Amino acid sequence: MRTLLIGIDSGTQSTKALVIDAVRGKVLGAAAESHDLLPGLPPGAKEQHPHVWCEAAAGAIRKALRQAKASPAEVKAIGVSGQQHGFVPLDKQGAVIRPAKLWCDTTTAAECEEIMGAVGGLKKTVKALGNAVLPGFTASKILWLKKHEPANFAKLATVLLPHDYLNFWLTGEKSMEYGDASGTALLDVRTRKWAPAVLKAIDPDLEGKLPPLQSSERPAGRLQESTAKLLGLPAGILVSAGGGDNMMGAIGTGNTREGVITASFGTSGTIYACAEKAVIDPDGEIAAFCDSTNRWLPLLCTMNVTVATEMVRADFEWTHERYAKESGRIPAGCNGLMLLPYFEGERTPNVPEGTGVWFGVNHRTFEAAHFARASMEGVTLGMNYGLRRLGALGVTPSQIRATGGGSKSKVWRQIMADVFNAEVVTLRESEGAAYGAGLQALWCWRLQQGEKVGIGEITDQFVKIDPAGTAAPIAANVQIYREMQELQDELSRSLRGAFTKHRKLVSR
Repeated sequence: MRTLLIGIDSGTQSTKALVIDAVRGKVLGAAAESHDLLPGLPPGAKEQHPHVWCEAAAGAIRKALRQAKASPAEVKAIGVSGQQHGFVPLDKQGAVIRPAKLWCDTTTAAECEEIMGAVGGLKKTVKALGNAVLPGFTASKILWLKKHEPANFAKLATVLLPHDYLNFWLTGEKSMEYGDASGTALLDVRTRKWAPAVLKAIDPDLEGKLPPLQSSERPAGRLQESTAKLLGLPAGILVSAGGGDNMMGAIGTGNTREGVITASFGTSGTIYACAEKAVIDPDGEIAAFCDSTNRWLPLLCTMNVTVATEMVRADFEWTHERYAKESGRIPAGCNGLMLLPYFEGERTPNVPEGTGVWFGVNHRTFEAAHFARASMEGVTLGMNYGLRRLGALGVTPSQIRATGGGSKSKVWRQIMADVFNAEVVTLRESEGAAYGAGLQALWCWRLQQGEKVGIGEITDQFVKIDPAGTAAPIAANVQIYREMQELQDELSRSLRGAFTKHRKLVSR
């Protein structure tokens, strides 16, 4: 009989499930179920109801198990990856009070300033947390609920993150793992303890509403009877701690020791590395997260990656193949057309009121192929802003492991290599977060069996590079993009005041 694992990745647009052979690391079954944002919300507001994650996870798991032709008894452990920072408020009965405000919700900029002001400003906040309080993080969402929906705040008994809520659905147990907890802006990432000054700035009773913290190798619990029946699995299956999608993506791309850097090109864009100690950015631009292997994960996040390219592709009514073909015939630098890709506001750099800006439009560039390529270049330059900041903090790439939807494009991989000035490789298993959740579940299960095994041993064995997906930088293009980077950074700085005025105009 086979030994199987289930890895789940619950993202903004869909939930994926993989069934993985625990001996060979091979994916035997894969499925996904989509889910949408709540419609009709004000500008900047991004919300989902948590029940859609559970429904999508259940559907994806059942489909993946059927594809793998798995018998229920073969499944030994489940691991969950979830979109970070979302705020799931529960009442005393464990029921969801209101829809979750997500990582991409930018309506809480005022609450961020209020929290940091109460702590004593940016420098004291970074000293207390290792991070700034940014609109994407969970802390400001809690204060937003207190200020804007006091009746709902009065019901609040437990604060969970999206992956925590799925663990709660699976096990009936409430907990929070260090890696995902570090993205709340409530945790001192150096000590892995809640930061009293920040909790007090939000509400004096907040600590009692936070779930127990746990380390990465420990189980979150066991599959409870009610959910087991829904999934067609036996109760009692081990559920690992799980983690945020970036933390699980690190495991799934073999980023479990220093020297490896992962770049995820999904709805949002992230670049992160494994570190043996906390990497603190005094300016608060780089997130000083914990990872899900009991180490640290310095990370930059941009909110607009395939958000931008998919908007352009959908408007032109192109297939992905057509998009790649048209983009590929335009030279590096796009003849001067540039996108400032702040369609959903931005986190790195911190421009929550930003909008998308096309710069360099003229008779030569005003055509679809130029706009298609410029969107890929613009978001990659946006990510490189953060990569250069990581470099200033001592994290320098020699190789970048690309994952996410954008990494599947050969044209885009070359743009990445040229913008980052580093070799870009892809992996045989492209669903890094779901695969990482499965590998963490394997780690947890093997430890529970009494084995002494490190997560690095597991990732070294199973995570493999795809030779066909490698791109090396082209010197001439590197120079073009270096100059474009300076221009994009200058444009971003010069338009900050205009973005604020624009937000006030459209909010009337």
